Amino acid sequence: QVQLVESGGGLVQAGGSLRLECAASGLSFSMHGMGWFRQAPGKEREFVASISASGDTTQYADSVKGRFTISRDNAKNTMYLQMNSLIIEDTAVYFCAVRRIGFSILQSNGVAVWGKGTLVTVSS
Repeated sequence: QVQLVESGGGLVQAGGSLRLECAASGLSFSMHGMGWFRQAPGKEREFVASISASGDTTQYADSVKGRFTISRDNAKNTMYLQMNSLIIEDTAVYFCAVRRIGFSILQSNGVAVWGKGTLVTVSS
């Protein structure tokens, strides 16, 4: 059974940094593209960033480009999201996701497995 466990969320002041981690088990981690999504209160879940299976290719939402960095360590079955220069609008529950093979992670059916999320709250 595939499991994704996010950690690293918390309360941070605007301008600060956090690093999220997603620990994966039950799958051949190095064979799967992965991504981060977020859902702010009262809003729909949105794409944040994605990374290819090898880690060579990354993609970011315009709203986080230049501030967030996605990475992975296939030896540790772990994906990361380094978040710098946080703003209040980054407040959300952040979800880890496994890309469904054969689909873009941006497609409506592009996620095969979701984590349960970790809350990031940015205060002024």
